Amino acid sequence: MAQYDLPLEELKKYLPKRHEEPDFDEFWKKTIEETKRFFEPPRFEPVDFGLKLLDTYDVTFSGYLGQKIKAWLILPKGASEKLPCVVEFVGYGGGRGFPHDWLFYACAGYAHFVMDTRGQGSGWLKGDTPDYEAISGPQYPGFVTRGILDPKNYYYRRVFTDAVMAVESIVHFERIDATRIVVAGTSQGGGIALATSALSNKVKALICDVPFLCHFERAVRLVDTTPYAEITRYCKIHPDHAEQVFITLSYFDGVNFAVRSKVPALFSVALQDEICPPSTVFAAYNHYAGDKHIEVYPFAGHEGGGSHHAQKKLKFLKRVVSKKEE
Repeated sequence: MAQYDLPLEELKKYLPKRHEEPDFDEFWKKTIEETKRFFEPPRFEPVDFGLKLLDTYDVTFSGYLGQKIKAWLILPKGASEKLPCVVEFVGYGGGRGFPHDWLFYACAGYAHFVMDTRGQGSGWLKGDTPDYEAISGPQYPGFVTRGILDPKNYYYRRVFTDAVMAVESIVHFERIDATRIVVAGTSQGGGIALATSALSNKVKALICDVPFLCHFERAVRLVDTTPYAEITRYCKIHPDHAEQVFITLSYFDGVNFAVRSKVPALFSVALQDEICPPSTVFAAYNHYAGDKHIEVYPFAGHEGGGSHHAQKKLKFLKRVVSKKEE
């Protein structure tokens, strides 16, 4: 696919007006506070997947309202000191898979905590965590319109809260340096990581690759690909709900989290991405309040920078976690 969005020079300056409800901060404050009342210490159970150079743990932690969420913890075997940890969130439709699906960060010397995404995990990697909530109303097939008529019932309220609690939980593992927690993800995972960097005070840095869940109103007008198309098709069937749909989405828009996150961040964008339009990524990036850098891949689609970008992520990690806080 050729480039279809704004020219790069315009993307670099693209700073759309944000739309958020007056109670945005109070909504998230109450959500996180309510969930923390249900917190229980996470369970870390050693498992053997034949990875002789790594230690692997099957993790169960308390997510939204104490609901049990699965994760993997993977780290170099026999590390003698506490390790920085990358908490990673998975792309749309995928689950936590198996530990051998996630070797990159552990092989580079980091602890790696991979959160299962509730209800997902039958699209490309398997998942093990249900979406416990049953009250959602009509939805277009998928996850993006589940509970979309009320922010309190919306699917990503539960997912973003799970992600915050993933960070809260991993600091309880004795081999993790709680002062060096980095959140990361690609596509949906990037959007979840961006929100978590704003909602958790335990996050030290952010890696946000070709993020989904940003600048919804523009995205649905630029592309007709899933997942954004789920919103378009819902509104086609329910035109009388469209106004409320975008009110709900404003509580979950990465642009609104970007202005609230101040940790160092590495973003990436692909200019031929037909899943997450470049202007939606730049909308979040340009509004981002912290120290930031974005890698641009002019000829890439939603796969982003691939192996080339992996090297840049390792350099970024080395810089942001190189010194322990005293």
